[in-house]
Amino acid sequence: MSSLFTGPVVDLGTGAVIACAAAVDAAGYLPDVPLPLVLDLPIRVVMEGAGALAPLHEALRRSGRHPRETMLVLSGPCAPEGRPMLRVALEGLRNFGYLLGFGGAGTEGVPLDLIADASPYALALAPELVARVHNDHRAAAVGQAMVTLARGIGAHVLAQGVEEEAQLAVVRGWGVRLAEGPLLGPGPDGRVRVPLPVADEQPGMVELGPRVQELLLPAVTLPAEAKAEEVVAAFGHEPSITSVILVDEYQRPKGSLDRGRFLLSIAARYGHALHGSKPARRLADPPRTVPKTTSAVAAIQAAGRDSARVYDDLVVTDELNRCMGIVRVSDLIREVTSTRT
Repeated sequence: MSSLFTGPVVDLGTGAVIACAAAVDAAGYLPDVPLPLVLDLPIRVVMEGAGALAPLHEALRRSGRHPRETMLVLSGPCAPEGRPMLRVALEGLRNFGYLLGFGGAGTEGVPLDLIADASPYALALAPELVARVHNDHRAAAVGQAMVTLARGIGAHVLAQGVEEEAQLAVVRGWGVRLAEGPLLGPGPDGRVRVPLPVADEQPGMVELGPRVQELLLPAVTLPAEAKAEEVVAAFGHEPSITSVILVDEYQRPKGSLDRGRFLLSIAARYGHALHGSKPARRLADPPRTVPKTTSAVAAIQAAGRDSARVYDDLVVTDELNRCMGIVRVSDLIREVTSTRT
């Protein structure tokens, strides 16, 4: 079977590949990769109803994937009369567990107030816009406006189609953390190399550091009633996964499983026999949550309140206490240190 892998999504702050931009292939399969997927989905398909989305759900099922591991980037226009229907459709996709984003930001006709009301996980800058931001002040103004909007509604910004270092430097200067495109494609050795940022001569950020939502990484989540063996399988997919967050049907965090402590319990004598078929929540710690607007310094202080869990991932939540993702304490420390330096 073939699959359409279109490129890695890179965290510009750490250089880590955190997701893969992809598409369903002709046979109805998705790439066999352990990372979350980013899939483009035309709004017109969403508007056609549940039947039009059946191939997407089936592709995930056939590929052994869960909607929680998938972000749908919706693109295309939405007519005024279609807005109520689109809201209902988006809520349905959210209930399935998909992360939702809007693509084509800055060039396409999705009303900005509709984007804000939908509270998307991400806002993707259009490749056509990204191509011009380094040499066209008008495009740069539009791009900055989109980034400001995203920050105001608590969404990530994904720069799509980055081809040149000059483009990367501009979006980095706006605080964009996620990017994908030819510049960030794997080299002959299969590795992704992220160009280093140019030294910033402007005044640093305030001493409290960035908000945690700017350092957010996708969380690996499982239902609160998941069995311990399901968590073992999740950790086994990718060694870079540091935690699994147990969530209820509304995506509210109910438990946190640190990789090291959890696998140590399973690997102990009779550990799998004792815990494997039982609820993973028995081994979970209470989730350490921080609102998305929390500063990096305040988040580090929150992490330090429990000496036994200083380096556990923090769960970032929105206004409704839903899990938006995780932030790693090591990333917080690095950001605060670099800001003050």
